[in-house]
Amino acid sequence: MLEKTTRVNFLFDFYQSLLTDKQRSYMQLYYLDDLSLGEIAEQYGVSRQAVYDNVRRTEAMLEDYEEKLNLFEKHERRLEVVEQLQQIIPADDSSSTKVLELLHTLKDFD
Repeated sequence: MLEKTTRVNFLFDFYQSLLTDKQRSYMQLYYLDDLSLGEIAEQYGVSRQAVYDNVRRTEAMLEDYEEKLNLFEKHERRLEVVEQLQQIIPADDSSSTKVLELLHTLKDFD
């Protein structure tokens, strides 16, 4: 469950601008603020089932966006490459220090 939540949070970070305001709000309340379906339903004056359906549809949309655009996958691969480069670059020479700083900056872009 935690793995799914983490993945959905990452997908939400990457693709939230493609969602409607209501979808964004439901996802933020459910996944980031950890509200229950019932609490969200009460807040919006809708049924718990309506919130559940909206959240599940939005999750599917996020997965569909990822399948087409691969932003999360590219992010993960980029972090892996940065980690590998950091491990093989010797830290004791001055040019390596600059390269390591640049890798750290690149890693922080995400």
